[in-house]
Amino acid sequence: MVSRVESAAATRRALLDAAADLLDSGGPEAVTLREVGARAGVTRGAPYRHFPNKDSLLTVIASEALDQLTDDIRAVRSRLRTSSAGMLQQALSVLMDVGRGQPHLYRLMFTSPVGDTAVVDAAERAGERAQDEFLAIIGDLVGEQYARHFAALILASVHGVTDMHAHGHLATDKWNTTAQELVSTLVSMIDRYAQGA
Repeated sequence: MVSRVESAAATRRALLDAAADLLDSGGPEAVTLREVGARAGVTRGAPYRHFPNKDSLLTVIASEALDQLTDDIRAVRSRLRTSSAGMLQQALSVLMDVGRGQPHLYRLMFTSPVGDTAVVDAAERAGERAQDEFLAIIGDLVGEQYARHFAALILASVHGVTDMHAHGHLATDKWNTTAQELVSTLVSMIDRYAQGA
């Protein structure tokens, strides 16, 4: 027999999965608590027992995505036996895969969290964990003292490349390159800088 706690956890998971599907298909505007509940097959009031509002629900989705990103980057660090530049290239590929495959989720992950305090705090901690993983890789490449500076440069660049790709502005016939080639060039430039420093 399923306990109340297990049933509540299953309902919460179904709501999060339904909301994530709606987000992927139509962006944040497509996510309403009523539609999430309908997709999850629960009563109209059920979503409100788990999430006080839409913002909190979306922030939990972003938080979970950041946790997954952290796990994926950690796996790159533990799995790859390559140079720091190679690890950075792979970690950025993981990030760009989210941006290309789930552009609405990607934007949500890098939006300031909103919602009730506990949800916002959890999302901020998830973002910090993901940032720490990137900083560790970048610090191995350029040195800890320069890690934040280069991390900001790299993430700003990768966000721009990912956004251009997602909106069709990075056509190879126009620029004669791909998103992956641009990121590879960026990593190579930073690696050369680090080797000369």
